[in-house]
Amino acid sequence: MAEGSLITDRLRKLVGVPGEPTIFKVEEGTIKRYAEAIGDPNPLYNDIEYARESKYGRLICPGGFPGYPIKGRLPVHKVNETLWEAGAPLGLLDGGIEFEFLGPIGAGDVLVATAKIIDQTERETKSGKMMFSVAETTYINQNDDVVLKRRQTHINH
Repeated sequence: MAEGSLITDRLRKLVGVPGEPTIFKVEEGTIKRYAEAIGDPNPLYNDIEYARESKYGRLICPGGFPGYPIKGRLPVHKVNETLWEAGAPLGLLDGGIEFEFLGPIGAGDVLVATAKIIDQTERETKSGKMMFSVAETTYINQNDDVVLKRRQTHINH
């Protein structure tokens, strides 16, 4: 490690350690409000009767939905706090999010979301050193099926 690295031993030890799980129930009204907010008219997200007759038998969630229905802190917010508590620079930029959809998420599901840091790197830029942390949140439904993995890059500077 180069002298003056932003990634300290304390930060490095966070890689792979799961945070506290967040549990929430997916509700029909929340799915409909989210679909409306993003302007998606798909009846699988908006029309309860249509969705009941579909192969899913219920309203399902548009992509990007997990996290919206949680009141309070999302698992990814807990990752930010953990990084800061361990000494990461307080400047924070969103480096992007990618989703891996592994199964449908729908009304009535109870999801357990657990986040962990899976990677940390450092880069020298024109404005100084920046630390890149990738947090992966895994969403498991009431049947113990992994239905979604969400990876977000945090840039601390």
